[in-house]
Amino acid sequence: MPIRPVERILRLRWWPALLLLPAGARFAHQPAVVNAGPPAVRTSAQAVLAGGCYWGVESVFRHVRGITSVTSGFAVPASASGAVSTAPVEAVRLEYDPSRISYRKILDVFFSVVHDPTQLDRQGPDVGAEYRSMVFVDGDAQRLLVRDYIDSLTAAHVFSGRIVTGVAALQAFHVVDPSQQNYAERHPADPYIVKYDAPRIVALRHRFPEFFKP
Repeated sequence: MPIRPVERILRLRWWPALLLLPAGARFAHQPAVVNAGPPAVRTSAQAVLAGGCYWGVESVFRHVRGITSVTSGFAVPASASGAVSTAPVEAVRLEYDPSRISYRKILDVFFSVVHDPTQLDRQGPDVGAEYRSMVFVDGDAQRLLVRDYIDSLTAAHVFSGRIVTGVAALQAFHVVDPSQQNYAERHPADPYIVKYDAPRIVALRHRFPEFFKP
């Protein structure tokens, strides 16, 4: 069957040409209505956290269900006001499945197992600004959520000291050498790992059994 002029325009998707049609023009075939269906469920999200040497932080989150990827590196905070130091800090970048673990639960693990939020510019035996603790947020809504979370810990007197974990946007994340990735799992007999990082895995299993992944 020969293609009518209007149908040819539609098949070419030459939409500006529709403006030239006379008023009241009728189409031989009406465009089909596409049902988009429900919005897609997000299956991957990201979080960047700094809690001292990335060996231990990475090791803990590799044992948390719902975390799909953990990468060690150096995070650079973004600060327009100068209120937050922009010096790089050892950190980990998490990829996680929001349908299996919430961002709030990740914060629970971070503040109760991964690090001591009352230690300033250090974490355990590691001293220096590169070991300071931070939560890197994506946008004002997430910043408010983290601030409210920290305020709730303070109000409940969960820690005896003042919480000094910083909150900042992320300017850049630099992945470290492969020799530093998954270090604790590859060097379980390292004296540092045995003394400082292995106990965190025990604490994770005890406090969050439902999220513990062997």
